[in-house]
Amino acid sequence: MKYNDIKKINKLYFTYQDVAKILSTSEDSARVLCTRYVKQKYLIRLKRNFYILKERWDNIAPNQRLELANILQVPSYISLMTALSFYEYTTQVQQKFIESISLYRTFTKDIEGVVFNYSKIKNDFYFGFSKKNNIFIASPEKALIDSLYLSYLGKYNLDLSSLNLEKIDRKSCENILKKYPSKFKIYYKRYIK
Repeated sequence: MKYNDIKKINKLYFTYQDVAKILSTSEDSARVLCTRYVKQKYLIRLKRNFYILKERWDNIAPNQRLELANILQVPSYISLMTALSFYEYTTQVQQKFIESISLYRTFTKDIEGVVFNYSKIKNDFYFGFSKKNNIFIASPEKALIDSLYLSYLGKYNLDLSSLNLEKIDRKSCENILKKYPSKFKIYYKRYIK
């Protein structure tokens, strides 16, 4: 069965070009095979020409879900409560709900019961993240400010009571805030003293 050969692709996710290569077949044949295997539930289609083995998905590690969140919407970075949970700054643990910041659009994608949520922000505020273990993720302070800013805009419901604000580096927050409008800085100071 060709599926056993596809299992040899040593990547978290792959394209039909990867399938064509491992099966020594044309890209058109590989595309048809991937479509067929998605219908038969051997593969899960993450987005156009990105697939993951169903059995790999079923055993995926939490950090690998974060890695997938980055590729589902490019560019994007993990932020909000997902990032704050990653750094253990909150008591809320979101197993099957992953929040990211995006440059181009706000949308939600459900893949096999795991919800990937993307919130669009202005280019001016798209910063404050780095790559850690193949994951683009906001610093804890930027994740907090992203959460507060979207809350300020009425686009996010932030549960401040779940956060351990003692861990937040206030000086880092002040540096991040320099790029934000003064009305938001007032809003920030109302909640973060």
